[in-house]
Amino acid sequence: MRNIRSIFDVFAILFLLISFSAEAQDYKAYQDSINKLNYQNFVQMKKQLGITAENRPGPSGNPASENSANFDESKVKSYDLPEVLVSDKGKKITTAEEWWEIRRPEIVEDFENSVYGRLPENIPSVTWNIVSEKDTTVYSYPVTEILLEGFVDNSAYPEIEVKIELLVGIPKRAKEAVPMVMEFGFINSPFGRSASEPGSYFASAYEPKWKQQVLSQNIGYAILVPNSIQADNGAGLTSGIIGLVNNGKPRKPEQWGALRAWGWGASRAMDYFETNPKIDENRIAVEGVSRYGKAAIVSMAFDERISLGFFGSAGAGGTSLLRRNFGEQIENLASSGEYHWFCGNFIKYASALETEDLPVDAHQLVALCAPRPVFISSGSHLVEGQWVDAKGMFLAGVHATPVYELLGRTGLETSEFPKLGTALTDGEIAFRQHAGGHSTGPNWSTWIAWASRYWNF
Repeated sequence: MRNIRSIFDVFAILFLLISFSAEAQDYKAYQDSINKLNYQNFVQMKKQLGITAENRPGPSGNPASENSANFDESKVKSYDLPEVLVSDKGKKITTAEEWWEIRRPEIVEDFENSVYGRLPENIPSVTWNIVSEKDTTVYSYPVTEILLEGFVDNSAYPEIEVKIELLVGIPKRAKEAVPMVMEFGFINSPFGRSASEPGSYFASAYEPKWKQQVLSQNIGYAILVPNSIQADNGAGLTSGIIGLVNNGKPRKPEQWGALRAWGWGASRAMDYFETNPKIDENRIAVEGVSRYGKAAIVSMAFDERISLGFFGSAGAGGTSLLRRNFGEQIENLASSGEYHWFCGNFIKYASALETEDLPVDAHQLVALCAPRPVFISSGSHLVEGQWVDAKGMFLAGVHATPVYELLGRTGLETSEFPKLGTALTDGEIAFRQHAGGHSTGPNWSTWIAWASRYWNF
């Protein structure tokens, strides 16, 4: 009997190995197909731009590579940033009125034309439907959890469907409308990880989970699934919301990329929050890590209804200065692997033009959030590495500070890069480099304490 069981065990193991091997082969074939379509779309966009030369290669994140990115602060070259409070015509901006009427619209125009792209005028409407609603318990806290589907009207082009996935959790003990933290994340997570905790495997085991922490303060949570809005690859640019608006055709160079599309999706979630009487639409925060940290700040910069920001390790293309030759560079962002996050025009700055030709930089993106409070978060260079350039993110906050001060607020309290773990939270621009990895996890308690000043909980 023991031998028979052993034989069955052997066959079971062989079956699993064959299954895993087949799945791996299928995934590789799928990924090869995506990469091929990515490159085809990338080449098609360069053709529209009239660029025939190869892009400059981006540096490698591997310090042992011959083409390694710079991770040595002493080798950072001097650079000049675009003026945040001087207009395109050279006028110094000295009043709040001039910021809102002159300089801010110029910066928005530059980001739309050169970096993130413009929203089309013919974006169809979104209808929010409740898929399910249940009372449950999350980390011992009673919660009403609502799963929503935002159906985008596709009557003009039925071949493409877009259904935005949004999960909302509202504390049941709340006596009045609650504030809400909206995270770019996933509801059905791969690899067996909890969908509610994206990126938590980089966080400290001693930190409570983010939903546990916000619920303890009677704050609600929302998880917005970015890939339900727009796929995270160039092959998907003829589908998703971008493809739907373009009737399945390739986008034009000035049209939006995935980051702006994800931000548009966040704005549609904001529309829903405004209709739910249990949610305080005046106290909504947006949070994300890495590429979703980029999406979070893009969302806040372009939607003034979002009241607080929490941007984790957003790096180049997000909260880190592009003109600093440290870590990831514009050549990496504008490559065939990441160009889909941006508008087609962005590719020019890694080929026909130089980084210095870009009319904007990250400090101006932070400034677009003013006077609303923002928290810039990073992990330790010892754990997360230096690809995202923590100091570059800090400096973006430093150089956005004059706009906050012009609007009667306080920016960063120092221009000296702080020691690991130091919480700079006295102003409306906050910064902390925690001791963990590529996650906001170890900064949640600091963020909540900081946010309590503005949300009065």
